[in-house]
Amino acid sequence: MTPGAASDATADDGAESPTASSPSTEVREDTTDTSVPTSNVGDQTMAEQGGITFAGELIKKGFGFLVVAVITRLVSPGVYGLFVLSTSVLHLTQVFASAGLHRAIDYFVPQYLDRDEPGRARGVTIQVFALLLLTSTVTGIGVFLAADALAAAFDEPGVATGLRMLAVALPLLAVFNGLMASYSGIKRLKYRVYVRDITRPTVRLVATVGLLLVGFGLVGIVGGYVIGLVVGILFGIVLLAQRDTLKGGQTVFTPVREILWYGLPLALAGVIFVVMGQVDYFVVGYFMSSDDVGIYRIGYMLAANLLVFFSSLAPVFKPLIAERRQDREEVAKRYRTATRWVLALSLPMAAVLVLGADAYLSLVFTPQYTAASGVVLTLVVGYLVSVTAGGPGGTLLQGLGYSRMVFLNSTILLVANVVFSVLLVPRYGILGAGVGTMLALTLSGTAALLEVYHYQRIHPFTHELGLVVLAWLPALAVGALLVTFVSNGLVVASVLPVAVVGTYALAGRSLGVVTPADVEVAERVLPRSVVDRLRSAADA
Repeated sequence: MTPGAASDATADDGAESPTASSPSTEVREDTTDTSVPTSNVGDQTMAEQGGITFAGELIKKGFGFLVVAVITRLVSPGVYGLFVLSTSVLHLTQVFASAGLHRAIDYFVPQYLDRDEPGRARGVTIQVFALLLLTSTVTGIGVFLAADALAAAFDEPGVATGLRMLAVALPLLAVFNGLMASYSGIKRLKYRVYVRDITRPTVRLVATVGLLLVGFGLVGIVGGYVIGLVVGILFGIVLLAQRDTLKGGQTVFTPVREILWYGLPLALAGVIFVVMGQVDYFVVGYFMSSDDVGIYRIGYMLAANLLVFFSSLAPVFKPLIAERRQDREEVAKRYRTATRWVLALSLPMAAVLVLGADAYLSLVFTPQYTAASGVVLTLVVGYLVSVTAGGPGGTLLQGLGYSRMVFLNSTILLVANVVFSVLLVPRYGILGAGVGTMLALTLSGTAALLEVYHYQRIHPFTHELGLVVLAWLPALAVGALLVTFVSNGLVVASVLPVAVVGTYALAGRSLGVVTPADVEVAERVLPRSVVDRLRSAADA
């Protein structure tokens, strides 16, 4: 494609509605201080909104690990593997059940509210929830009827029981996703934290433990999952109903064609990413046992913690790119700033996860799960490449308007992962699945880097980013020495994060990793004590 064609693609390549009367594609949360210089508005917004979602991500992941730790201690890896296979099928079919429709809420609603049209915002919300219930109910019935056939594909009859119970959860998941999109649409991200990151996992944990203690096994695990969803949805509806944002005016419905025009293309990309997230389990389950699926799942979960920092910035990073996508210099600045911040926070965690994998897997779960330590290493490498390339899911490319490129890269990611996994799993087991995912992430991430540079002439590689990596190397070396000479798992688990982060902070201070611009943003979003330390590091 020529540069000229790229410009055309930017204009019409997204999932915009075909009508001229549809809302603007620019969606942003007006949470910034307008007195801030224009050059720092994007940085401040990323820091503020990232702080809210980061807190939620930490809570959610903490509860997630607690739930899994309890389950793995109360049931065998085989029973947990059956649950993983069942939920893998559920999450795959859930994409078809929602058809990307929930994404229309946080696309249309903010723009209608910005034009002071609460009736239209309320109307499109009602429409999307009605469509979600219709499509997800039909899909749930299909999953229920096909449970035996799906279980036979894995040669695991127990999967059928899990699928029949989880078929009920399909409409619940669709409504839950609609609620999360509604909170984004009305600019109340704290509601998402209350419902998704606190209420749902808390209820799920309590319900799961109670059911497992009375001997329900797989039924208890699935039952806790469903109960958590139900309570989370009920609480979420109460929160949404209390807001006056969607009240007032006459209810006006958006043409269904516009909703589908926007939602369906995103659903296609979503299908690929969900399949990508579950394909390893399918391949491992096909060539190996449910025990191996359960062990691989634990390694996958541990490595995925590395994405917590980018996941915190992603909800605001995309609109910040989209709103200035015609300003190449500003886009480059925001891309480089986001990449530097995310890698600066992710690299020490990467070192801790890789070097301490055996200790954490053994202590948090059980010693048999240390077989997943190699999986953690391979996935961490793949995730670092993906974040550097603009984020999982092609967040940078989405903000720039290259939706077809996102779909192309998603296809490359899926096909490469399937091919590599099928070739490697029979020979290397779960490590082969990890290597296959790493290679696929590296391939698609490299493609994204080349595409962005080809069409926009921007890249994330700067002198400041190099200093971040340089400061990380001695921290990695210190951590490696610690795990080499200390054999006690509890000591390693306790001391490793302190040693890595402490060395990283000292190296970063000596190299000047923290910039004056970072301090300027921090002054508006962080406590004074933290800002003083950052200022001291910047002045060193």
